[in-house]
Amino acid sequence: MSDSSIDAALVIAETSDWLDRVVIGLGLCPFAKAVQVKQQVRYRVTDATQPGDLLTVLEEELRGLASADPESVDTTLLIHPSALGSFLDYNDFLSDADDKLNELELEGELQIASFHPDYCFAGAATDDPANFTNRSPYPMLHLLREASVSRALAAFPDPSAIFERNIATLRGLPPERLAELTRPAPRRAR
Repeated sequence: MSDSSIDAALVIAETSDWLDRVVIGLGLCPFAKAVQVKQQVRYRVTDATQPGDLLTVLEEELRGLASADPESVDTTLLIHPSALGSFLDYNDFLSDADDKLNELELEGELQIASFHPDYCFAGAATDDPANFTNRSPYPMLHLLREASVSRALAAFPDPSAIFERNIATLRGLPPERLAELTRPAPRRAR
């Protein structure tokens, strides 16, 4: 179950940088900036390598988020660099993740969004820039509070336009810029 080669601090730094550079920087999620600035995002890196082990960690994180004070932890990014590297395996796992949410009776309170380096929407070509709305540096599950999502959507003038705007933004980027989106930013010497 353990992969001691994972540098959790580096994985978190690269994921936080991706959130700032891509998700917030390109305006893909107008709600992400507030929780990032307020430091209400919990970054959890797991060394799980097998789906069953990841499911156990997911259960811990779902329970933890449900019981946490939203002012302290509003959302969780469960990053699993050593599990479900294949997008097809990852995609299959999502139904197990949703089953776990239901088993814990947290449906309606929490939801799970999915991100993967090779994310591909059903029916889309793998090279369609629209896929980058859900591509990330590492496979991860984004655990969100339904109440926070509802509040954010109510405050946004036209929430249905977000996805279409994101696709237009991504399709407007040159291929070399798209290739940089999930690649970690170069580290500066200190």
